[in-house]
Amino acid sequence: MSKAEQIILLASNKSVLIGTAESCTGGMIASALTDIAGSSVVVDRGFVTYSNAAKSSMLGVDPAIIAHKGAVSSSVVEAMAQGAVSALSPSQHRIAVSVSGVAGPGGGSKKKPVGLVWFGLAHHDQDKSKVISVAMNFTGDRHDVRMAATDHALDMILNLLMDL
Repeated sequence: MSKAEQIILLASNKSVLIGTAESCTGGMIASALTDIAGSSVVVDRGFVTYSNAAKSSMLGVDPAIIAHKGAVSSSVVEAMAQGAVSALSPSQHRIAVSVSGVAGPGGGSKKKPVGLVWFGLAHHDQDKSKVISVAMNFTGDRHDVRMAATDHALDMILNLLMDL
């Protein structure tokens, strides 16, 4: 059983709604989930917020945070995940994953090299919300980085679902 299939099964069994907020993966996480039959029961929505303006207008990320920290940062992915989880249809349990990174081949710097991807994961359980972020460095070409980021995001969702 694939990770996406496990996610859909667990989320369905636990009545959890899922959302995504994606930048460098451009919708690949939502696509992996919605490739699974029955995903409409748990996948509520996905945001592709490639531009900084989209991160702000669609997810409520403060433009000052983007200007100060950069789009590829813990602060931004946490705000993206919080914005996405807040936008999900009302439900007792909601989770949202976010991703922003430098997929390459250009755009990297010493501080933020090609392959650096930040992930956010927000969980809303009744009246409590929690958000975490983590950075990963992936190697390979643009396709490799995006595929690895998608796979890692699925791992994060799956691990959270198994802990619920």
